[in-house]
Amino acid sequence: VGLAAGAAMTGLRPILDLSYSSFMYLAFDQLVNQIAKNRYMFGGQASIPLVIRSAMFYGLSTGAHHSDRPYPMLMNVPGLEIITPASPRDAKGLLLTAIEMDDPVICFEACPLWGMKEDVPDEIYRIPFGVAKTVTQGTDVTVVAISGAVPEAWKAASELKDNGVSVEVIDPRTMVPLDRNTIVNSVQKTGRLVVVDPAHRTCGAAAEISAIVAEECFPSLKAPIIRVTTPDTQIPFSPVLEQQLYPNKDRIMAAVKQIINY
Repeated sequence: VGLAAGAAMTGLRPILDLSYSSFMYLAFDQLVNQIAKNRYMFGGQASIPLVIRSAMFYGLSTGAHHSDRPYPMLMNVPGLEIITPASPRDAKGLLLTAIEMDDPVICFEACPLWGMKEDVPDEIYRIPFGVAKTVTQGTDVTVVAISGAVPEAWKAASELKDNGVSVEVIDPRTMVPLDRNTIVNSVQKTGRLVVVDPAHRTCGAAAEISAIVAEECFPSLKAPIIRVTTPDTQIPFSPVLEQQLYPNKDRIMAAVKQIINY
């Protein structure tokens, strides 16, 4: 990580693959004190055009050391851009945008993304940062889903539609910068918010999104905001125990029914 930072400051545009996202903990000094701060510390004389890819291998019985989703803690570090693509098309477009930026970008990829199939254009295209994607249109409840939770939210919305519940699913795609307007506008329309985040609950991305909505569209809310997250616990090796922790279609559907019937 230190080598990549130096390469970026001296004119290259390195792309660093850290494999397991938990490996980046060993390089937090470089990430937080150098990469995130050097453009500011050098008065704008140096830029850090660096892309770091890291995979989140949760759900594969890799235990506590290799099952982390650390993007929420890095959302608290000014100077870093953070992307969480949930589809192959978005992954390509966001990474191509990241490579051309003069600021450091960390890409957090949920492991199911690697096995996902989707038509992806051969040509170069870019997806701008700070622009969320509305996965499904709806009028009854807004579900903001992050990273690997997006496919589960889509499945929940599809099943709920058959039961007469209209769910609007929003994928932020980039956590920093975050598209606040799309989220707020959706909640002002539906009056209800469920945030689905595979990371831990306390001080997570779901908490930040909930706070934004509470601050900016409280008069529009018809029910309390609900967070569907992974609980604040270490991830066990046992597949049976682990799979119960993460947000899934059934947990999302239960949250939507709860908020609709409030």
